Amino acid sequence: MKVVLFDTVDNSTNLLPLSYTRPVAAFRVGILTIAEKWQHFLPGEYSFYPKEYLREKFPLNCHEEEEALFIAGNKLPDMATALEASLLKSGDALRDSGGIWAFRGLRREFEALSPDFGKESANDSRRINYVFDIFQYNPQEIINDFVWFTLHRKGIAPDPGTRIIGDAKLPNGMPALFIEEGAVVEADSINLKDGPVYIGRNAHVMEGSCLRGPLALCNDAKIRMGSKIYGGSTFGPFCKVGGEIDNTIIFGFSNKAHDGYLGNAVIGEWCNIGAGTNSSNLKNDYSKIRIWNYHQQRFMRTDLQFCGLIMGDHSKAGINCMFNTATVVGVGVNFHGTGFPRQFIPSFQNGSPEAGFSDVSIDTFMQIASRVMSRRGLELTDIDRKIFEHIHKYASKFK
Repeated sequence: MKVVLFDTVDNSTNLLPLSYTRPVAAFRVGILTIAEKWQHFLPGEYSFYPKEYLREKFPLNCHEEEEALFIAGNKLPDMATALEASLLKSGDALRDSGGIWAFRGLRREFEALSPDFGKESANDSRRINYVFDIFQYNPQEIINDFVWFTLHRKGIAPDPGTRIIGDAKLPNGMPALFIEEGAVVEADSINLKDGPVYIGRNAHVMEGSCLRGPLALCNDAKIRMGSKIYGGSTFGPFCKVGGEIDNTIIFGFSNKAHDGYLGNAVIGEWCNIGAGTNSSNLKNDYSKIRIWNYHQQRFMRTDLQFCGLIMGDHSKAGINCMFNTATVVGVGVNFHGTGFPRQFIPSFQNGSPEAGFSDVSIDTFMQIASRVMSRRGLELTDIDRKIFEHIHKYASKFK
């Protein structure tokens, strides 16, 4: 069966700047991406249906007259949700409070659906509608992923000098600590009282670090010496992290390797946060938080008391920088200097609160991005360049 994970215009815009460079189903929430979760619960031949400028990199494997199962890319799956979707008959759709989330039929039929089509689903909510939903769902998603992802698999033991705190097994009897082959965990403290800890293949937790579950450290990622990592955090492939981090998701290939605080945050790929940089996640007056929303083009109300930094791909912060509560940083930003910037920094900006900001040309951005990726043995492809050229033009409307 062909399964297509689709984005809607409204949802994709609500999830900027993170959705500038990827389909929503490619977001990492828990241990895995949303797409990887769906592939587990509902096996099939998967492809994405994102915004048009992303389709060359994320091609749709379904022609106009071909039947497929279309599923909203922001819907977090479980066994019940996947079963409900799999039982759809041709021409039927399922709706929840966010609209249509599943449809079975021809692609041209899907593209012509009216917003109110379909029957009410038994599985409501559990959608990533806004950027802050990612860190709100993340602790439970780590637990959910851990249960099936490590089931019937055998991991390795940590270094004998590592101290395990709390019951080392989940209520179902499964081990609450899973370390993949090739990983190194030595002379650390791991607290499993509030949830499991997953350590991916070839990951490295350096000595003296304190970890609390639920926590996911993906393949080839690194936690540096003496780090304090609180529960609800996920560090994607090839990340380097250190300092104090709480309930934070870093998609992959990004670094926050030094001292400084980051909490209730979501960081994209190829970002770097310099030594001593701190991000607030709580207002001094303890009032509810407002955050920049691209779809509304204004600061929207939330019901949150805690919300930290949201940073798009290829953005950088220099040493000893400060971010105010719920600051949103676009793609390709270079922020440095002292003082707080405003709580929304548009994409492709370079500067500081003292000197002000100036535009980053697309050529300058491409040179930096290519240089950064080459350090990991990866190439900024022609397809990537087309995507960033589109973003550079589109992002100018939000300055």
